[in-house]
Amino acid sequence: MRIGLIGTGRIGTFHAAALARRPEVDSLVVADVDGARAADLAARLGATAAPSVDALFAPGAAGVDALVITAATSAHAPLIARGARAGLPVFCEKPIALDLPGTLAALAEVESAGTILQLGFQRRFDAGYAAARAAVRSGRLGRLHTVRAMTSDPAPPPAAYLPLSGGLYRDCLVHDFDILRWVTGREVTEVYATGSDAGPAMFREAGDVDTAAVVLTLDDGTLATATATRCNGAGYDVRMELAGEADQIAVGVHARTPLTSAEPDGPGAPDKPWPGFLERFAPAYEAELAAFVDVVRGELANPCDGREALHALRIAEACELSRAERRVVRLAEIAGA
Repeated sequence: MRIGLIGTGRIGTFHAAALARRPEVDSLVVADVDGARAADLAARLGATAAPSVDALFAPGAAGVDALVITAATSAHAPLIARGARAGLPVFCEKPIALDLPGTLAALAEVESAGTILQLGFQRRFDAGYAAARAAVRSGRLGRLHTVRAMTSDPAPPPAAYLPLSGGLYRDCLVHDFDILRWVTGREVTEVYATGSDAGPAMFREAGDVDTAAVVLTLDDGTLATATATRCNGAGYDVRMELAGEADQIAVGVHARTPLTSAEPDGPGAPDKPWPGFLERFAPAYEAELAAFVDVVRGELANPCDGREALHALRIAEACELSRAERRVVRLAEIAGA
């Protein structure tokens, strides 16, 4: 199998290394608008550097069998469309686009071409979240009444990134929205969202917030909260708690969770708290690409198609509207259903 990868930044480098280790991948071809960066990565991995991004879309033997997109967010939708028109199965890091029209247009290209689009919501491939999903679906927790999800980044991103990110709900909490649907099997019907820009000035200058909280109502009456911050100095902290009438469980509580108990006999600070998302979710990133390879080989159904990204984005859009208008927003108000 010959796989092309577009975008050789941090996540692209990680994904390229994972693909290079797959025995099913006979040839890995990397491309980037920065040709020197692509060539450097190819040399380190024993891969091939394409002379241009366009070269990956060449027909026949000159092209590739599948495409992995880890380029800048603004390039995702156009590259997805090109891949669809070329008849290529595509894996793309989230998001498809930062708005609903761009997302819907890209999905229309995929659906018209009848091709495959798998989205990179890596938490679906994390062992803890998978175990939580199994516990909920088995009935072990009884009637689920409360879910608490959180994502806390250890430090803000560069100021230049914020205007391009889509904001905290679309860029960060969208992972929580997706995993909430995946674990519970329920849909969000309404949200109330608020946020704070009381941290670094760059958030106010970008019209974004550094900390946010959302109350979500699911279609069976389950209540969920989702919180996020860019300013969690203790480390990278991603967790989910699920409480039911019979039992409750937590995802993300282990020796590296950056959390110190205030109880006299409680655990102290971890020796090696998670520093970031790549370290915390490394096995999940590996697993989602292994799944994509199996999808391309026809051995697995698509575990996270583009419509899943649309559902999560609609929740994020509802949160933006809720924060702006300081009111409950029903998902039925958001286009794209």
